[in-house]
Order: sequence, then C-alpha cells, then structure tokens
Amino acid sequence: MGKSRARRFRRVPFSPTGPERRHEEEGGPEEEPAAELLQKLQHPSAEVREYACASISRLLQQQHVIPAFLQRDVVRCLGPMLLDRSLAVRETAAGALRNLSACGGFEVCDDMVTQDVMTPLVALLKECSNGLDANQLSPKKRREMSKNYVEDIANEAINLLWNVCECNSTAVSIFNKEGCLEAVLHYIKKFSTNVDLAISVANCLQAVTEDNPDLLSSFNAPMQQVLETVMLCPESTMKHILLRTLIAGTIWNIKETIPPGSLGSMVNAILKIFSESLAIDAGETIIRMNEAEKNRLKAAAEAETEENMIDVTNNCAISEDDGMEEISKGKGSGEHDISDLLPSDKWELKEVTALLMAQQTALEIIVNMCCSEDPSDDEWEELSSSDESDLFMENSYSEGSGLLMSPLCLSAEVHSAFLNNLIPKKILEKTAFPNSVALDICMHNPSWKPLIKKLNTVQCRALTCLHSILLVSDVDCLGGASALQSLAQHLSQLIFSKTELPEDAEFLEAITSALRALLQTMASKNISQCMTAEQLLALCEASIHSSNASVRVNVVSILGISGSVLAKAEDTAETLEMIGKFLLEVAMKESSLVVAGEALDALFDVFADGKEAEKAAVQMKLLPALKEFQPVFKMRVGIRCSQLGVSACCVGSDTKRRQGTI
Repeated sequence: MGKSRARRFRRVPFSPTGPERRHEEEGGPEEEPAAELLQKLQHPSAEVREYACASISRLLQQQHVIPAFLQRDVVRCLGPMLLDRSLAVRETAAGALRNLSACGGFEVCDDMVTQDVMTPLVALLKECSNGLDANQLSPKKRREMSKNYVEDIANEAINLLWNVCECNSTAVSIFNKEGCLEAVLHYIKKFSTNVDLAISVANCLQAVTEDNPDLLSSFNAPMQQVLETVMLCPESTMKHILLRTLIAGTIWNIKETIPPGSLGSMVNAILKIFSESLAIDAGETIIRMNEAEKNRLKAAAEAETEENMIDVTNNCAISEDDGMEEISKGKGSGEHDISDLLPSDKWELKEVTALLMAQQTALEIIVNMCCSEDPSDDEWEELSSSDESDLFMENSYSEGSGLLMSPLCLSAEVHSAFLNNLIPKKILEKTAFPNSVALDICMHNPSWKPLIKKLNTVQCRALTCLHSILLVSDVDCLGGASALQSLAQHLSQLIFSKTELPEDAEFLEAITSALRALLQTMASKNISQCMTAEQLLALCEASIHSSNASVRVNVVSILGISGSVLAKAEDTAETLEMIGKFLLEVAMKESSLVVAGEALDALFDVFADGKEAEKAAVQMKLLPALKEFQPVFKMRVGIRCSQLGVSACCVGSDTKRRQGTI
C-alpha cells in the first residue's frame, strides 16, 4: 500500500446531526487563539478541558484556521484526550479530531496518522466496545448521565476512524493488525436502537473492506452473519435503507469470503436492496417530508400555546387560592415534555438526506459490480475508453421497461438478479432532472437547500452508470436502432431542455461521457443520429471552456464521431468545414496536450475519407494548417515526454501517417 488510498469516489460523510457538530453551541468565541485553547487541555478541571475541546471542535470546521492548530501539534494535544478520565472530554475530543479529519482533507489525515492518532483511537474503540453491553460505569456516573456516553463516544470515534482510513493506507494497515474489525462489528449490533451509530460503522466498514485483501481472512462465519442480519433488517425508514445499502456494499467487497454456493443468493439480496433504494422517488419524498415537517412544527406550536394557556390559568388559580398550589406542583412531567412524543428536530430532512446517500452509494457500487477489474487509481467517474477491457456487458431492451443490461463478466445468477430487480431501468430513471417542485422547496428553505447538490450528484452518478453500460454494450441486446435513438433523444432533452446550456462541471462530464459512448455505438452500426450537427456544435462551443479536461476531451471526441458520420452523407461539406475549424482551433489553442491530441485525432477521423470531407478540407485549407502546426505540436509533445521521462521518437511518424489520410 502507498501513502494515500486513491478512491474512485470521495463521499461526504453522512452525519445525522448535519455538517455542524453538536458541540458548536458549547464552543468558545472564534477569536480565541489556538495556543490558549490547546493549553486549556491540560487544565485539572474536566469542565475546562471539555470546553476547550468543544471550542477547538467548532473552530476546526473552518478550513482557514486548521493550519494554526496543526502548527501547534493539535493532534498530539488532542490524542491523549481520547482516553481522558472524563467521558465528556473523550466525546468532545473525538468530535474535534473528527472535524479535523473531515475538513482538513487527505494531507491532514496523512499528518494525523503520522502524529500517531491511531494509537489512542484504537484503544478508545476497544474500550468502548468492551463497555458497550456491560455499561461498566460507576453508579455516580450513571446518575449524572442524561445520555449514553459510550455509544456517543463510539460514534465520534468511528467517524474519525472512517475518515483517516478512507484517506490513508497506513491507517488501514493498523486497522488490520490491531484487530479493530471485531470491535467495530460489535457496535453495529446496536442498529435496532441506535441506527446513527450503525450507519457510521457501515460507512467505516465499506471504506476499510475496499481493496483490502489482508482483511478478508479476518471475516469468519459469525462476523458475516452479523452483516447479513443488519442487511436483512425489516425497518423501512430512510436511515435503515441507507444502512442496508452500505452493508450490501461491504458484503460485495468481501464476496471472496462467501462460499460459492451462497454467492448467487447473496448477490440477489444485494441487488434487491439497491433496487428498493433506487425505486424511491426522491423528489416525491422531499415534498412529502417537507409537508410532514410543516405539520409537526404546527402541532408543536399549538401544543406550546396550549401549555402556556394552562400555565396562565394555573397561575391565576394559585393567586386566588394558595391551597391550589399542590395542583400546580403535581403536574405530570409528560405535560412539559410533549416534544418527546414528536420526532427529533429536522428528522424529516435527515431522512431525505439518508435516502439520497443510499441512492448515490447504490449507483457507485453497481458500477463496481459491473467491472471485472478495478480501473487503476483514477476516480470511478473518470472511466474512459481505455477501460473497455475491464468491462463486458450485454444489454437488452424491452418496450416500456427501459434499458436492461446483462453483464457478461458476471455469472448467470448475477445476470438474472440484475434483470429481475430492474436495476438498469431504474438507473435510466435516475438520469432525469430532479422534480421541479422539490427543487423549489429546497431553494426556498435554507436548511433543505443542500439537498439540491445531493439530488444533482445522484443524477450524475446515474449518467456515469449509463455511460459504463453503453461503453461495452452489444447493440442488438440494447434493443436495436430504435432503442438507441430513444436514448439519444433522452440525453438531448437533458442537454437542451433549458434556455441555457448546462455549466456544472460534474454534470457536463457525466452527460458528455454518456453521449460520447452512445454516439460511438450508433456510429459503429450506422444508426442515424437524432441530434443535429448544429446542436452538437453548440454543446461543444459551450463546453470547450470547461475547467474539467475530461469534458473537453469528450466534446471534441463527440464532434469527431459526428463528423465522421456526416462525411459519408451528401451535401455536408459546409457543416464539416464548421466542425473542422472548431477542432483545428482547439488543437492549436488548447493548453492541455491530451485535449489537443484528442482534437487532432477527431480531425483525422472526420476528414479521413469521402468527397464531402475532401471538399471541406480544401475549403478550410486544412492540410497547410496542419503542416504549419506539426512542428509546434511535436515540440510540445517532446517537452512533455522529457518531463515524464519517456521517448518521443514515435511522435512524428504517427502524425505523418494520420496526415496522409486527409
């Protein structure tokens, strides 16, 4: 393992309490210097130490203050607090380190491991695990506690462990060697009473089991039974859906430990969970949950008003007759705790957030399931045509049911499970834009506004799934020309449905990748394309300035594919000339050598053959322009090759060969 673990996707941790830590109310003023707060960690008073940890936790949510704390060895200062004699200090210290790992990024997580955060963290996790059921606390502590400190401390510690293991392979190695798996699995048994803790454990397990063969031998039959029990839990809340989805991903990661005779049924159970998750309409859920929140708040306000009126009446009665005092004192505590009968604050928002995280996770794992091998260290969204050898999928299409695929790299049982659970159809449904009513709700509600980004992420993940399917699909199994043309129309509507072309880089990469794969598939079978050259050119002109190089590569490739098809038609010279000028300009002005090379490749494809292509090439003086550009491009390639330490001896010959086809 290297220093850092390169992940195909980097997910924002699901936090049932939201991005703001629950200790922020307790934190000190932001202007309090880091040195003073760190010094207070050594104070003999537990309350002062807790205050300092809570204040540091709040400040570490702001990235600009993190360097000041790192310079003062915040990890070495907070690490011992994980084993402080005060349980409250342990929890706030774990929360502070969790914030540091979440907000600091990969480099900070690496530094935290270097500063030996794992030693006290592992000790804390094992200690909490041992005391989880026994609740080995003194009677005095039990009387003082108004909450289960052991589980709360464990939740903070598990999230910290998840973050560092997601970023650092050394942390994963320590996880393996120290036998943390048994302790972590012990926490997840609390899923029926503490689903938030179980979700944290499931996230951590999915991270540490990915690409970690050294851990597989640690999974025995009882451990697998624990995971299966959680995965099959019957609860239907969105949090439980997320929990089951994460556990399903973990089981997929450890599939090599499952007996061959049980693998088929296990994969079917995994895909059934994904299907149930993707089948839920997130937009409708937002509308329903938002209405539920309004009704809950209205009921709470009415109850509070009624309680105030009762208090006023009782006070009046007491003032008239002191003998009524006992009635006032004798009021049941339940009358003051009506909130306990209602869901916790913002529970509806947390439910929707859990659903969207479940759908995003399901889509990401489905892509992994369709890969026979892992595509190197690149993020999963950046799968390109070079990954074709790693993906083999056969597809089928039935009218009214959408796109159905049959991955050739999977067994017959897995293929059947994909089709039986309508996974591809549901992927296609998720590529649509989010419900406009739901978006309006989120836009006008500050606490719900972050859901817009999550909705868009789910759509992008679905488009990436679609791209992977199209990249390796057999045309006949996709349903033939009509099915592909319908899909092209669908993608066209996603791009051109609004007055302005999309600018979001993530969406552009996903949609252009899917469109590129679709057009390539259609072109290879001489299927007429539904999108006009003008539309494609407009998309390319709008996207070529994207900061995402993958988007720029996709759009020039799209033009190359479309242009090569037009070159075989009649009366297309004028359009080919527009495409050629665009590609030539990109090749000459593009700062990225990869994009420039793709533009040249597209040019060669467009003008490789055909009378119309020859006519357009003459009109735009393509050959002289390329001859003039050749030495400049060779020099750029040579410089780049020298930087990478590779030979550039083959650059000129390939360029001349491709030029000769014009």
